[in-house]
Amino acid sequence: MKSQTALAFEYSYLDLPEAFYTQLAPTPVAEPRLVALNDALAQELGLHLPGLSSQDKAALFSGNRLTPDAQPFAQAYAGHQFGGFTMLGDGRAHVLGELVTPSGDRVDVQLKGSGPTPYSRRGDGRAALGPMLREYVISEAMHAMGIPTTRALAVVTTGQTVYREQPEQGAILTRTAASHLRVGTFEYASALGNPAPLQALLDYTLARHFPNLADADDKAIALLDVVMQKQIDLIVHWMRVGFIHGVMNTDNMALSGETIDYGPCAFMDSYDPATVFSSIDHQGRYAYANQPKIALWNLTRFAEALLPVIDDDEKQAIAKAEATLNTFSTGYRKKWLAMMRAKLGLTKEDEADETLIAGLLNWMKATKADYTNTFRDLGSPGFSPGCKAPYDTEAFSAWHTDWQARRERYGESRKASQALMQQTNPAIIPRNHKVEEALTATSDGDLKPFRTLLSALQSPYDDHHGLAPYQLPAPEGSCRYQTFCGT
Repeated sequence: MKSQTALAFEYSYLDLPEAFYTQLAPTPVAEPRLVALNDALAQELGLHLPGLSSQDKAALFSGNRLTPDAQPFAQAYAGHQFGGFTMLGDGRAHVLGELVTPSGDRVDVQLKGSGPTPYSRRGDGRAALGPMLREYVISEAMHAMGIPTTRALAVVTTGQTVYREQPEQGAILTRTAASHLRVGTFEYASALGNPAPLQALLDYTLARHFPNLADADDKAIALLDVVMQKQIDLIVHWMRVGFIHGVMNTDNMALSGETIDYGPCAFMDSYDPATVFSSIDHQGRYAYANQPKIALWNLTRFAEALLPVIDDDEKQAIAKAEATLNTFSTGYRKKWLAMMRAKLGLTKEDEADETLIAGLLNWMKATKADYTNTFRDLGSPGFSPGCKAPYDTEAFSAWHTDWQARRERYGESRKASQALMQQTNPAIIPRNHKVEEALTATSDGDLKPFRTLLSALQSPYDDHHGLAPYQLPAPEGSCRYQTFCGT
């Protein structure tokens, strides 16, 4: 496929029953202005944009200018939000269409903050600049760390004010995704009470994401299993880098296995499995350590939605679904242990590894050690116990001795272990206070801190010049960091 100067869309999603979407155009904005453009992603998508003026790009990525054959739409879906079921949908988003990239991948292109839809539930359909740039920088950081994610293609300001806690500058994010199919999409289909739309959605999901399963004997169970494996892989990645999604509702679990929705997400500084950043998560439902459990909870809701197409006999359908879901814990534990071994530079398996890992994590919690920096320090060539605080204690020295003995027992060289650790443990993450600093500057019209932060995050596993300012946790005495569902 040759590079395209315009967005040449396809619309396979519109082959689904009309209950799954509403076709409507984005609401035009007063004065769109391009703020950020992801040139690398544009190239991956096969877009050739240098010939367009900044004004043309702003019109394109605000939805003000659509191609003659465009068929934009908002998707309907449902979801369990903090455990409670509700009917939902794209309340401020429009899918412009699907692009087939030069590599043959099909991706959705969606505008976020592009105006009200029938699913807005009294919302204004708009978004503020800060949250849109926040999703841009964090999703690009996740991509650079090798974690499946939706991505940001562009951000434009609208020339209009949005009203939240205070008046803010309006903006629209252009987001790409393997698709916007969610667990909540299947919950919505199930709630329709008609097996025909549910079957159509099942067939479409397999054709779009898992064509190798199209001839499976039990398509619904095959889909449940492959989605479960993708979610296990994704959560293990989150745990690896200390990422806390913050709002793991079923409508925010993408069937493709990508991270989606960067609302109240954040990265952990000091290690604490109970860490929560979301201002509305008062019970810690979506705390760091709860993410695997919530993933299984969401997958169970997915299985419930699939029951009518698993087997006509409900008891048989439940038995088949449970048999698949019962493998989650073992599968997750195996992959989590493999990930943690890699974080410690260990390639062989040992029965005592869980004890070794727990020993380090318990020490980190007790000393409030920085999650990212601790693992990066352990993999540094010049590291040794006592080199600096908090490693200058007898407790850490004893653990370090056990760790080195474990490595040497299997003949794993220190050099090879360090190389593995440096490939697994990022040297830089989007530190919450640095993200906020950059966003505060943008509200004053200064985009330089945003661009500098974005640049620093592009090579997260490399020690490079200028990295140090982004590696420090928030200063002591800082207020407890909170995030909000502002995206």
